[in-house]
Amino acid sequence: MDSRVQFDEYMAHLAAGLGHADRVAGLRNYCTGLMLPLSRKSVEPMAARLDPLHASARHQALHHFVAKAEWSDAELLRRVAQWVVPRMNFSAGGYWLIDDTSFPKKGRHSVGVARQWCGVLGKQDNCLVAVSVSLANEQASLPVAWRLYLPEEWAEDEERRRKAGVPEDVRFATKTEIALNQLQTLLDEGAPRYCVVADAGYGVDAAFRQRLTDMGLHYMAGVTSSVMVWPPGMEPLLPKPWSGRGRHPIATRRSPDHKPMSVGDLAQSLPNEAFSTITWRQGSNEPLTGRFAALRVRHAGPVTGKQRLHPLQWLLIEWPENKDEPRKYWLSTLDESAPLHELVRVAHLRWRIERDYQDLKQDLGLGHYEGRGWRGFHHHASLAIAAYGFLVAQRLSNEHNATDGDREKNLRLERRLPALPRDYVPRGARSRAASYPEFDHDAATAAQRLPAP
Repeated sequence: MDSRVQFDEYMAHLAAGLGHADRVAGLRNYCTGLMLPLSRKSVEPMAARLDPLHASARHQALHHFVAKAEWSDAELLRRVAQWVVPRMNFSAGGYWLIDDTSFPKKGRHSVGVARQWCGVLGKQDNCLVAVSVSLANEQASLPVAWRLYLPEEWAEDEERRRKAGVPEDVRFATKTEIALNQLQTLLDEGAPRYCVVADAGYGVDAAFRQRLTDMGLHYMAGVTSSVMVWPPGMEPLLPKPWSGRGRHPIATRRSPDHKPMSVGDLAQSLPNEAFSTITWRQGSNEPLTGRFAALRVRHAGPVTGKQRLHPLQWLLIEWPENKDEPRKYWLSTLDESAPLHELVRVAHLRWRIERDYQDLKQDLGLGHYEGRGWRGFHHHASLAIAAYGFLVAQRLSNEHNATDGDREKNLRLERRLPALPRDYVPRGARSRAASYPEFDHDAATAAQRLPAP
């Protein structure tokens, strides 16, 4: 089927969840604008290219649709998933990928902006951060939940909340809490209980890992070298003997000679024979290969509820050759019988969500929204994901006809930029700049010139 016909069907499917027929044109125009080859995909340049002769009116219509109209971004993402997920083959299993991404931002009025860790810049700086959950398999991945992280200084400032349109029910939540709530919502809606893959920013939180277990989900979670575990063959000491009074002691013990160790120290204590060279997938230029070791350990943190011990789980260690220390660590509740190459493959599935963010930012303008409000930020992101979802579905539908070298490339619609009128002036530009064809600094006399600094 022609891609334009499929795009029309896709737009009709999404439009059914907007709640008003007047929003259909906004949806189509906005998604089309995001897929145009523009260097900047904010409202004004998209409007100018979509309708050059009526750029101002188109700008107002698109701005109203993304920033003011009361349609649900969550419902839009749900409909995107309804279109894309049936084209994904989950016969070999699926995965939930948790991550966050940042957007550098100046000023203090854009919703959620604060001085915080900015992964794009690799340092603390002014930025926005959004948390997402993606559904993935070996073929593709798709963000299915998206929410802005609202720093505590924003959550407690009623005046800033009111100006940015933050909903009353949105209160401060950590990134791990946001991700867990997103997952719980998906499960409540009937989503499958796939393994969760997350980096150390989430996995280092023992409460996060325990909540995943309580939700009936396996996980492959990155951790830092300082996380404490009981190494193989070593268990906590039994509780103290009962004294005959009060409750029976239930807490396990440790002693100076019998205590857990950090995963970093445990890795350093392993012999070279404990590590094997594993290739987990084909990269762009060559196979991706590394040295790994996996062993069964118990987390040494406090237990909750009726537990006496944390269950045994996998500790996966990646230690590149000729490096002084390991590169990464993961804790995983995947099955005890899982082979090493399977653990490595799952641990490195996070490349898919990184690819999602890369494509969404570079090709579909995810970070180009210039508004300041809560609604506009989430609407713009969900529309970018909607455009991305169509391209993913197109690639999956045509993958059987693709060559090996093209399998990871996104299929795009034929995109042509409408020509701008010769008298078009961008919004905010000086409409009639003064002309100085005769201006020549060197024509001034020596006495008229200011001394050089």
